[in-house]
Amino acid sequence: MMTDPIADLLTRIRNALRNKSPSCSMPGSGMKVRVLDVLKREGFILGYEVHSDGPRSLIDVQLKYGPDGEQVVSGLKRVSSPGCRRYRGVDDLPRVRGGLGIAIVSTNAGVLSDRECREKRVGGEVLCTVE
Repeated sequence: MMTDPIADLLTRIRNALRNKSPSCSMPGSGMKVRVLDVLKREGFILGYEVHSDGPRSLIDVQLKYGPDGEQVVSGLKRVSSPGCRRYRGVDDLPRVRGGLGIAIVSTNAGVLSDRECREKRVGGEVLCTVE
């Protein structure tokens, strides 16, 4: 059993980017899919596919690189953890690199980026930041 699936997702993506891999795979979960939806909407990954083989699912993430092979994602950092949850109101949400990065927030309206949270005027648990 995995104690922090979001940290596992971020670590697998970070390691694949460091190795310049075109994709990475990981065990599936609903929360991982929602976080990947935000990353895709914000343009940090090309996409992902969920493969359901029997009782377990597998997620394959296609990573995004620039025209010269540079990384689109320069940093992934876990903010809230199972042992120490970090909640923020809409006015206290972090601005990552002056708006160039995003914070992924779990709200009562779903998992959203900090930009979407400001538009909808909702706060929540800050899961991670992406630069």
